Amino acid sequence: MGEVCVNDGGFMITRAEAVIVQPEAKTSTNVQELQLTNLDQYFSPVVRTVFCYKRRDDDKKSMEGVGRVIREALAKVLVHFYPLAGELTVSSEGKLVVKCTNRGVPFVEAVADCDLEVLGDITIPDPAVLSRLVYMDPAAENMLQMPLLTAQVTRFKCGGFVMGMALNHCMADGISAMQFVNAWSEAARGISPTTLPYLDRSALRSRKPPIISHPHDQLLETNCISTQPSQGEVVYKLFEFDQKKLTRLKKTIMQDGTITSCTTFVALTALIWRAKCRAYNTQQQQQAKLLLVVDGRSKLKNPPLPKDYFGNVIVLTCCVCNAGDLMEKPLSHAAQLVQNTINNVDDEFIRSEIDYLEITKEKLDYSTTLLVSSWTRLAFRAMDFGWGEPTQSGCVTLPEKEVAFFFSGAGKAKTGTTVLIGLPVTAMKSFQEFIHV
Repeated sequence: MGEVCVNDGGFMITRAEAVIVQPEAKTSTNVQELQLTNLDQYFSPVVRTVFCYKRRDDDKKSMEGVGRVIREALAKVLVHFYPLAGELTVSSEGKLVVKCTNRGVPFVEAVADCDLEVLGDITIPDPAVLSRLVYMDPAAENMLQMPLLTAQVTRFKCGGFVMGMALNHCMADGISAMQFVNAWSEAARGISPTTLPYLDRSALRSRKPPIISHPHDQLLETNCISTQPSQGEVVYKLFEFDQKKLTRLKKTIMQDGTITSCTTFVALTALIWRAKCRAYNTQQQQQAKLLLVVDGRSKLKNPPLPKDYFGNVIVLTCCVCNAGDLMEKPLSHAAQLVQNTINNVDDEFIRSEIDYLEITKEKLDYSTTLLVSSWTRLAFRAMDFGWGEPTQSGCVTLPEKEVAFFFSGAGKAKTGTTVLIGLPVTAMKSFQEFIHV
């Protein structure tokens, strides 16, 4: 064993040196480069996720070989997902491109001197602790030097283990990432992949010539300035909404007849958008901006997206309104804005956004906004590497402090929706009062 890490929780993790995993066989194509789309270009943070697996009392399968099994399965699945073993570079046009060099994926095995219970609830980001469970190349000085994918398997004294993964978002959105990890877990169980990735991303390239048919305010800087009640440390909290709470919330929203139907996403987004605006004591005359992450897979019709497309198919759209109206009018006002904004996203909107990015090369402006993303469709619990489904999963950190995530399952019943959000301490105290249903 090599590197020794001590985290703030007072326990040690001992890591072995990284092993480079390459596809175990030649890939079925001679593709040397993967051209990334404009939707891939503006989502390029490294997303670090962790998945916990407890040892079951009736499990006779040894945990000693878990690292070897997962490592060998990675070599198998990389035959199909070979771009993940490549290198990120910049083309002469200034765009991100993946060189399919089979450089390989760093894989680390580690041992912790404690039980899994020490980690607590990993749904709440805790970078000081959870970052120890995900390998990051210490020699990488910038994004281009970072591997597109890394993996770490950490065994705990109780017999459980954690699988930590770092994946560059430019390679895959949440649904595509789950497609990869599920194929990986199938390989670990000796099963042929249920689905194979469609790697050609030309279906989402910009049109020639580009056609901008919609305004794309979501990509522009606005004058939305929220007065933060505290510049202190950001704290993360989970808010659970079971089916009773969700039914009550939707009934409240629809009772004045402004809208006649309301999804869970629309209802919760309206609630937290207004609550955050109130918690920050936003001035009445200011503009309140809300960014929404929308999955475009079902909305692309001309032509439809190829089945099992692997990449980013999420687009951004936004609501902007007067903060006074948002805070003082019934919640149905915010819900209607959210609903109309989502309904506006169709095939042409998505292709217009791709073309807009081609012309302007805009970078996202996250400042002074709330960005909402739903992970309710991500099948985290299907990731069985041979030792059962994960008991819990989470992110090491949120990509931006102004982001809220929705997850499936709330409370003991696990039938509702859980909201994860990070706010400054003082704002969080007020937010908790305004979000009460």
